[in-house]
Amino acid sequence: MVVGAFPMAKLLYLGIRQVSKPLANRIKAAARRSEFFKTYICLPPAQLYHWVEMRTKMRIMGFRGTVIKPLNEEAAAELGAELLGEATIFIVGGGCLVLEYWRHQSQQRYKEEEQRAAWNALQDEVGQLALALETLQAQVQRASPQGALEELRAELQEVRAQLCTPDQPPAHQAASSSKK
Repeated sequence: MVVGAFPMAKLLYLGIRQVSKPLANRIKAAARRSEFFKTYICLPPAQLYHWVEMRTKMRIMGFRGTVIKPLNEEAAAELGAELLGEATIFIVGGGCLVLEYWRHQSQQRYKEEEQRAAWNALQDEVGQLALALETLQAQVQRASPQGALEELRAELQEVRAQLCTPDQPPAHQAASSSKK
C-alpha cells in the first residue's frame, strides 16, 4: 500500500497546488494594489528572506563580514507577493494533510470502537455460555445419582427375575437332589 501511496500523494499535491494557484495569484494582485498590504505584509518577509539568502550565499563563498543591502521597494514587493503566494499554497496543502490525518484518525477510532464492541459482545456471549454450562453440569450431577439408582434397580430386577424363574429350580435345590 505504501508504494501506491506515493504516486497518489504526488497527484494530490499537484491537484492542491493547481487549485490554490488562483488564490495565491489573487493575493499577489492584492499585495501589488494595496499600499498597506505591500508595506506591512509583503515587504518585511521579503527583506528578511533576501537578508537570509544573501547572508547564506556570502558565507558559502567565504565572505563573512559583508554588509547586505536591502532590496528596493518594487523588487521587495514582488518577492513578498511571491512568498505570500507560495505560503498560501503551502498552508492549503498542509491544511489538506491535517484534515486527511484527522479523517484517518477518526476512522481508526471508529474501527477500534467497533472491534471493542465486538470483543465485548463475544465476552458477554462466552460468559452466558459459561453460565449455561454450569447450569447443565449441575443438572447432570443432580440427575446422575437418580439415573444410576434407576439402572441399579433395573439390574436388581433382572437378577431377581433370573433367580426366581419357575422353570428352573433354584441352585441349592438342584444340588441337593442330585446327591440323592
